[in-house]
Amino acid sequence: MIKSLLSFVVLLPVFVQPWFHVEESQFSVGVQQAETCTGEFKHISLPLNDLGNHDYVRLDTGPTGFTGGLYPYGRNERPPAYNAAGLAMAAQIVPRGAQGDPAPAGKIVLISVGMSNTAGEFAAFQYNAKSDSSLNPHLVIINGAQGGKVATFWVDPQAAAWQFVDDLLSFKGVTPQQVQVAWVKLTNYNLNEFPQAAQKLQGDLETIARNLKSRYPNIKIAYFSSRTRAYAYWEGANPEPGAFETGFAVKWMIEKQINGDPGLNYDPTRGPVVAPYMTWGPYLWIDGLNPRSDGLVWTSADLKADCVHPSDSGKTKVAAQLMQFFKMDDTARTWFLANAPPLRHFYLPNLYHYSGYSIY
Repeated sequence: MIKSLLSFVVLLPVFVQPWFHVEESQFSVGVQQAETCTGEFKHISLPLNDLGNHDYVRLDTGPTGFTGGLYPYGRNERPPAYNAAGLAMAAQIVPRGAQGDPAPAGKIVLISVGMSNTAGEFAAFQYNAKSDSSLNPHLVIINGAQGGKVATFWVDPQAAAWQFVDDLLSFKGVTPQQVQVAWVKLTNYNLNEFPQAAQKLQGDLETIARNLKSRYPNIKIAYFSSRTRAYAYWEGANPEPGAFETGFAVKWMIEKQINGDPGLNYDPTRGPVVAPYMTWGPYLWIDGLNPRSDGLVWTSADLKADCVHPSDSGKTKVAAQLMQFFKMDDTARTWFLANAPPLRHFYLPNLYHYSGYSIY
């Protein structure tokens, strides 16, 4: 199986330092397109992280009644108790041996789960990671994302997409028991109906989260991102405004876990653990030429000719956001970096009340 797998793997230039293990396949990303997108820029919406409590106004139907923010109440920060739970979960991410037991010489495996965009972006992230001496030497990065494998291809826990990831784990000399972190970026086709399509994607993502836990019993945290901006509208693979609306699927799913939904439980004190702790990774969507609050823009040159898949410049932008996130986020840097600086914040769970999001 591995021999046949390698026959179609496309490798980036490899100068891997011996202390850092990186699976640099871009697999199934598709044939390189020489041209970049020439699509027209149209305003879609403020990004979720800038929209806050304002109403999302859709291109075709107007006000939707759905507001922004990455987390509840229009905010972009994890609620304090939920953040504290994430810090506690991150503390459990330690080097593990092949059977999953903590081991000083063990590995911490980070996988990606997604489609072609995810595969290309994560490959660029890997390429940067291999020469970064600040990263944890126990870290093994596996690019499990695959071309064409949108969310529906990951819903079946025995699907070929999952077997592909496990084959890569085996090839890199690690096991499913050593997988402790995942970055998930997925979409579906036919996203034109809102909110129905986003709700369908949300349901698929919830199933995929449960699959992560069942297949990788020591997984602690899954970071989710939405799609990047498209310069295609209404037609084609993953056009706008559906690409923007994938962010609602992630937002709603995470809110369900925050609110204690047993079908997404990560806390053994609350019942059977069926999912990892879920939180936003980097929020990637930018309204094209309209600068986001962090100053980032997403131009047509950041996309290939189909105006959906990222060009080299687009992959570079996403890879930079991924690297910054893992180095800076309090739930990530403790296991991602070799020598993580002290935490900036630590919230006590008893200071937070889910019913009113009030801090005393």
